[in-house]
Amino acid sequence: MPSHHRSPLLVPVVLCAAAVLVARPATADGQPGGDGAGSGPGSGLSAQVARLYEEAAVASQEYEAGRVEAEAQRVKVRRLEQLLARERREITVLRDDLGRIARAQYRGSGGLPVAAQLVLSSSPDELMRGQRVLSRTNLAVDSAIGKSRRAENRLAADEARAAGARRALERRTAELAVLKKGIAQKLEQARWQLQGQADASVAAGSCRGAERLDGPPTRDARKWVVPVDGYTLSAGFGSGGARWAGRHTGQDFAVPIGTPVKAVGAGRVVRVSCGGAFGIEIVLQHADGYYTQYAHLASVAVDQGESVTAGRWIGQSGTSGNSTGPHLHFEVRVTPEMGSAVDPVPWLAARGAPVG
Repeated sequence: MPSHHRSPLLVPVVLCAAAVLVARPATADGQPGGDGAGSGPGSGLSAQVARLYEEAAVASQEYEAGRVEAEAQRVKVRRLEQLLARERREITVLRDDLGRIARAQYRGSGGLPVAAQLVLSSSPDELMRGQRVLSRTNLAVDSAIGKSRRAENRLAADEARAAGARRALERRTAELAVLKKGIAQKLEQARWQLQGQADASVAAGSCRGAERLDGPPTRDARKWVVPVDGYTLSAGFGSGGARWAGRHTGQDFAVPIGTPVKAVGAGRVVRVSCGGAFGIEIVLQHADGYYTQYAHLASVAVDQGESVTAGRWIGQSGTSGNSTGPHLHFEVRVTPEMGSAVDPVPWLAARGAPVG
């Protein structure tokens, strides 16, 4: 049913192969008819939406990776700057120490040069011993200053390289941000073109034929799954509102138009229809006797009578029918008809597919 919530533009990588419907006439009761699936004027838009979903996902991943790497380089530069500051402070201290030693030597000798001290000293051996100690001290300080300077030079070179790498990464990240924004704008436009086709189908009461959605390989061995990814929960089961004659009969998942909708469990397609408050909808029958409904779709990817597995992409979300924003209306029913719904959230949780 309707939802005011709008989800973010970009979607996870799992959406990358999403496609839309292609026109095919339906019988009077809303069931698909005509010739083969996947033909008609919608095919070009379908390919465009699929490509844009994939490009948006890749651009988002690259942008985030670049942003993280650029931040790591900024941290490295800050650390090197701190090390340089410490090295420079240590050099200053060593220079001060050497100056103090020289001044102490001059004061201790009365301002005389070493040669004069040797001539005038009554104890040359003692003076020479003192001079050797002083010389070793000077050499040690000079050596320490040399090492510190070499370390400072290495740190300065590292800092320059890291700063250059950071600037290059930031330029690349800025380029990716522009690319991502452009793809998002194109994707948003394509989504609403797709929704326009869905609205035309509902107004005519004639569903477009199924166009297969080649989803990613299913690696989840669970028998039950949540019907969409990247969602925000909106209207829940049993909630009230002016948009419904009674209580809300399902759970709404706010997602962008074109988000792949998955069969929550293995089953058989017992209804594909257009028109009415639910717009484009699919109803599945499951082996345990329950039925699940997927409504307000923008496209369908299955035909009536077809068997599906858990996680199979059966359509794309939209805002067809009595809806005020893009979302999936999901119901669990005891019969295929309205009026037999049960709360879908605990129903899914009991089957190992918690809704978060």
